[in-house]
Amino acid sequence: MERVSNMTSERPVVIFSRSSCCMCHTIKTLFITEFGVNAAVHEVDEIPRGREIEQALLRLGCNPSVPAVFIGGELVGGTNEVMSLHLRRSLKPMLQRAGAIWV
Repeated sequence: MERVSNMTSERPVVIFSRSSCCMCHTIKTLFITEFGVNAAVHEVDEIPRGREIEQALLRLGCNPSVPAVFIGGELVGGTNEVMSLHLRRSLKPMLQRAGAIWV
């Protein structure tokens, strides 16, 4: 859990992903391409101790464990939560408050 906490403080937006996951790709595209966020992306299937990180994400309430999005160091959730925020037009203000985007 401490490792996940340290990783989530790297940047205003941190995404835990799996390289073969289509929903992870969708979330990364939304943040990086659509919003222009310089997110820290951690592919749990490509990093050392990635399985431990997935287990920690599950304990935090991410089910499935990826994609898991943190904004301003706080867990936002996975695909459903992020897309719900986006559709309610709440995601952009959240990103602005965290300093991830300026427009």
